[in-house]
Amino acid sequence: MHAETFSAEETFALGAEIGKNAKPGDVYTLTGDLGVGKTVFTQGVANGLGITEPVNSPTFTIVQIYEEGRLPFYHFDVYRIGDIEEMEEIGYEDYVYGDGVTMIEWADLIRDILPEHRWEILIEKDLEKGFDYRMITMEEVCGS
Repeated sequence: MHAETFSAEETFALGAEIGKNAKPGDVYTLTGDLGVGKTVFTQGVANGLGITEPVNSPTFTIVQIYEEGRLPFYHFDVYRIGDIEEMEEIGYEDYVYGDGVTMIEWADLIRDILPEHRWEILIEKDLEKGFDYRMITMEEVCGS
């Protein structure tokens, strides 16, 4: 799936649609440059899951857990991960293979431990199409 958005609100709304349709055990990996809108998209997913509390990037805690929505939501930001063993220490597999919805920002940094079945989302800018333009590509991966 390819989608174009032209504002942060549209990026949020696309994330909200993903959240509304998410099922238990869904894992979404999110990649894109700094400032491309990964957190805005994630906030939309949380909104679609019925989460009303503020959702921010968990850069310094690696994972934020939200349990107030229709499904638990586990939001990882692995940008500052030093080594994959850190993921094991925080119980990564309990979240990713559980009954909630998992979003992993900067997922390319932990590619070796990503589940075989996941949704890969890439957000890209194209300044020629406008400062707020985003191309969002979403692909289901079934096996490595």
